[in-house]
Amino acid sequence: MMDFLWSAPPGSALPTVVAGIFGLLIGSFLNVVIHRMPKMMQRESDNYVAHESGNPLPHQDRYDLIMPRSACPHCGHAITALENIPVISYAVLGGKCRACKAPISIRYPAIELLSGAMSAVLVWRFGSGLMGLGTLIFLYLLIAMTFIDADTQLLPDDLTLPLLWLGLLINLNATFVPLTEAVIGAAAGYLCLWTIYWLFKLTTGKEGMGYGDFKLLAALGAWLGWKMLPAIVLLSSLVGAIVGIGLIVLAKRGRDIPIPFGPYLAIAGLLALLYGKPLTQMYLGLY
Repeated sequence: MMDFLWSAPPGSALPTVVAGIFGLLIGSFLNVVIHRMPKMMQRESDNYVAHESGNPLPHQDRYDLIMPRSACPHCGHAITALENIPVISYAVLGGKCRACKAPISIRYPAIELLSGAMSAVLVWRFGSGLMGLGTLIFLYLLIAMTFIDADTQLLPDDLTLPLLWLGLLINLNATFVPLTEAVIGAAAGYLCLWTIYWLFKLTTGKEGMGYGDFKLLAALGAWLGWKMLPAIVLLSSLVGAIVGIGLIVLAKRGRDIPIPFGPYLAIAGLLALLYGKPLTQMYLGLY
């Protein structure tokens, strides 16, 4: 059974179901990553500033992805194992804390469902071998970065750089693209947005995007190769324009309020992963 789950071909039902359940569990952990990683970065920054200035460290307690135990932010009630079952616990609790009845954000089960559904889709599409498992890692890192960037307009190096290096490593044997295309894709992805950043800054005096976006596109290039970069940039710009216009028109969001670009790069990267070949053939055929 384990051999079958490890090497099942695309379209196999059992590995797809297992991947969906596994994705729900990982989605629960991703909620922790999304919530805590920005706080961990801020605490580290505060401690560094305090250390350099000779002041006592403001944060000396342990705070990472494991400790302290998850708790209600309103009353401090520690979340039990039964209250932490993906999606099911949220439904049973009625979307409220069991202790103080404060509402729990719908985003928590939404991320779990997204992770579970996309995990099943990827294993159905790519199988459960090295390629399929690689796509799951690709997915989980992109989900975490999408929501962190949406919340804080930050793309942590602790996520972008592992994604970049894993993309190069997984393509040592041309799992997705030949290693040469992966290396060129990483370099070209970074330089592409780096160039746009400086052209925009020199022209307007403003920063149009952050360095995390450069690293994310470099990572996507490392996974999918340089030939996929035009499609990724085009798709991310299209999705960003649609969402941005929608926020301005429907949500009355000011045009001067910055919109994070990382989520659109992540969405474009997933679309390129799933539909990359026809997209590449389409735009290459135009030339």
